[in-house]
Amino acid sequence: MRKQTILMALVMMLYGIFFMPVFDANLQEKALGALLIIQILWIGRVFPLAFSSLILILILSVHFFTFDETLAFFGSELVWLLFSTFILSHAFIQTGLANRISLYILSLAKGSGNLLIFVSFIMMFVLTVFIPSNVGKGSLVTSIFDDLVKNLKRVQSTSSLEKSLFIGVTYVGAISAAFVPTGASSTIYAFGMFSTVSSDMTYFNWMLLFSVPIFLFLLVLWFVFYHVFPEEKVNHQRFKTLIEDKIHGLGHWQKKEIKMAMIITVTLSLWLTQPLHGFSIPLVGLIGAVLTIFPYVGVFDWNEAKKGVNWDMMIFFAATLMLSNMLIDTGTLDVVSEFLITHVNEFNVSFFVIGIVIMTAVIRVFFVNVLGYLTIMLPLALTLGEQLSGFSSLIIAMGVYLAGVPGFLLVTQSPVHLISFSYGYFTNRDLIRTGSIAMMAWVAIILLSIFFYWRYMI
Repeated sequence: MRKQTILMALVMMLYGIFFMPVFDANLQEKALGALLIIQILWIGRVFPLAFSSLILILILSVHFFTFDETLAFFGSELVWLLFSTFILSHAFIQTGLANRISLYILSLAKGSGNLLIFVSFIMMFVLTVFIPSNVGKGSLVTSIFDDLVKNLKRVQSTSSLEKSLFIGVTYVGAISAAFVPTGASSTIYAFGMFSTVSSDMTYFNWMLLFSVPIFLFLLVLWFVFYHVFPEEKVNHQRFKTLIEDKIHGLGHWQKKEIKMAMIITVTLSLWLTQPLHGFSIPLVGLIGAVLTIFPYVGVFDWNEAKKGVNWDMMIFFAATLMLSNMLIDTGTLDVVSEFLITHVNEFNVSFFVIGIVIMTAVIRVFFVNVLGYLTIMLPLALTLGEQLSGFSSLIIAMGVYLAGVPGFLLVTQSPVHLISFSYGYFTNRDLIRTGSIAMMAWVAIILLSIFFYWRYMI
């Protein structure tokens, strides 16, 4: 309560400084003031995210846009894409299809503990296509791992294996969300930003651009786990039997699972072939969401479907779009980028780009909410990229996006970290030990992508 009181007092003071007539702040200064105020409310958790977002809506409506212009962001196709993916992922989990597919993928490890770690990475990527929520994906995967580890621990030590599996969830959960445009709310936001820069940013092209650095990192992370947490001699047959028993316990495919598999197949096919039929990614998402509810074709009714929609996240997501557009429309980002460019002219452009990526990864340590952080960094990266010679603004923004997605060092960097940590299989020291190595590897791979792979592809 004392923390909230202090932060609220700070917010009121900032509002007085930037928005009261006596101080006569210009439009760009007011925009920076609004940015500071909302970040304090979001990061400090003074109020729930949705309520803080409503305060932002009031500030924007009074000082920057008309009320109608502000509310128009709720009609953004990206907001409706988020809405659709909530329903699709809820249906995927509720039908049991998510659990069945997860177990089938884990069975590919054939009881090998070391191979299981890599297979678990792949499983996270497969689930990302169907579950655009890191929290939902993390909750499902950790519950499966917990059951498997508990059964194994009855007959042998699994300390290294369990650390690799549960720390892997914290890292790969976030990074896998960058694999497809619908992977998480932050990915949907990034996809929307990048689509305004390049009309070639389709569902398939997104996967093509991001798959190489992401899967290269998976191999590095697997290697890191192999050496930091050496594998115990796992009883392969017992492990294999455990997973086979779980699959057998699910029984035959249920009617709802078959329907959901067909709906997902249709939705993914339309997403991947978007350039051929011309339907937008959000429109296809809404088609898929409606199919899950449609009589005879669907897997549940509206009363059940709406339980999967995170309405607070919808308000928060729309607010991030408002904030980004406010920073762009007021010219605030142009002023900030010109200031940065002016003061780093003596540096080589390549060193400047390296500095942006490293700075993004370091500052990310202090942000719990990825979407709120990217609201600042992505528009700034795009604006900076327009003023840097030799680099596409899209490439700079893509590097900043990847650098800002994962949290490597602290449990507090993501809700998924907290979920995985709550099972008690790893410590803060374990996370920092692996995270420091993984973070350096991740930044290095991003920089290689910027200087070589993406410059060739774009």
